[in-house]
Amino acid sequence: MQNHPNVTAVRDALESAGATAEIVILDEAVHTAALAAAALGIEVGQIANSLIFDADGEPLLVLTSGAHRVDTAKVAVLLGVGKLKRATPEFVRRHTGQAIGGVAPLGHPKPVRTLIDVDLEQYPVVWAAAGVPQSVFPITYPELVRVTAGTPAPVA
Repeated sequence: MQNHPNVTAVRDALESAGATAEIVILDEAVHTAALAAAALGIEVGQIANSLIFDADGEPLLVLTSGAHRVDTAKVAVLLGVGKLKRATPEFVRRHTGQAIGGVAPLGHPKPVRTLIDVDLEQYPVVWAAAGVPQSVFPITYPELVRVTAGTPAPVA
């Protein structure tokens, strides 16, 4: 799995951004924040879920704490978009090159507008997917904001 093209793209993006995060390959795929937290022995809130939304036809990546759900109405108002809806698997793959369950916060074919849940800031380290459902990496909140060029926002 370390050599999977998506994992390689995430590793390359992390290195290009000067991040020191090491990608960890789990024994099994983890498709939910709860499963990822259990596999890592951490709080579910420390999982930075990468959720792609269709914002008036444009991709929006919301990195949200695994402890709660994105308030799409709130985010739509925040961004001034008319319609914000969960993206289809095809839309996600087209804009990230990755499948739902393994979407990383970076390593996409081109940059995706990104919001980062301010609730993640309370944790010294958060964990994000690294391109496939069994790969993750640890990162600090400030470094996550920096490497993604994301905008911190209240998303829940």
